[in-house]
Amino acid sequence: MNYYLVIPAHNEATLINLTLQSLVSQTVLPKRIVVVNDNSTDNTEAVVNAFAKEHPYISLVNKQSTAIHLPGSKVIQAFNAGFATLDEQYDIIMKIDADLIFPKNYIETLSRHFNADPKIGMVGGFCYIEKDGKYVLENLTDKDHIRGALKAYRKEAFKQIGGLKSQMGWDTVDELLCKFYNWKVVTDASLQVKHLKPTGANYNRTARFKQGEAFYTLGYGFLITAIASAKLSFMKKKPLLFFDYIQGFFKAKRAGIDLMVTKEEALFIRNYRLKKMKEKLF
Repeated sequence: MNYYLVIPAHNEATLINLTLQSLVSQTVLPKRIVVVNDNSTDNTEAVVNAFAKEHPYISLVNKQSTAIHLPGSKVIQAFNAGFATLDEQYDIIMKIDADLIFPKNYIETLSRHFNADPKIGMVGGFCYIEKDGKYVLENLTDKDHIRGALKAYRKEAFKQIGGLKSQMGWDTVDELLCKFYNWKVVTDASLQVKHLKPTGANYNRTARFKQGEAFYTLGYGFLITAIASAKLSFMKKKPLLFFDYIQGFFKAKRAGIDLMVTKEEALFIRNYRLKKMKEKLF
């Protein structure tokens, strides 16, 4: 299987060398790696070029953009800029972050899953962060969800869901649309990936409002949004985030922002979310 990887990177000179080293050391090597240098002001470009000189399947794309770090839109715009430079000869497309260290068998294990069942549309491992001198699970989401930092899609599934949407919530709607189109989403707990920067470390309050907006554009409705907001703020151990999320939801609703999904997809998503909530409760 041909693996094509796209890595958005903004000021990652101190970490992306670790990510790239872990990728060029895989037991199954990717066919292409494109790093998108997104308006960096450090030596990200030089670090990537050094790897590209040694490994011809690595390439660099320079992109100009705003320096404001809002979740979702900025990173997917960068991903799309890199994806646009690739040909169609991939079997699996991956969007990964520039602050990860992958185990050597990561791609080999993904291949085992994808080859085992043609209806598997997505596969991923789990992110671990350093805490008190050891790496522990970055427990921000359910164990059946693939984190946005390390997404891998079968080509046919990626195309059917319409690629990645450049707004917050992209890494939730992708899985929900896969399920809508009857693709399986697989997580593998044996794949422990070191995440060197905690998720959301650079997000401001405006970004937190965006989470509520994402719940709205996913078609959740208020009830599911309230439950999801309470759960996420509890998992982040910041209960006041709940009010930011709810405020963001109502701001989006008043503004009449378009949903990321169709009415049919939104209905499926609400029913799916309610079903999962009932399963956990009962």
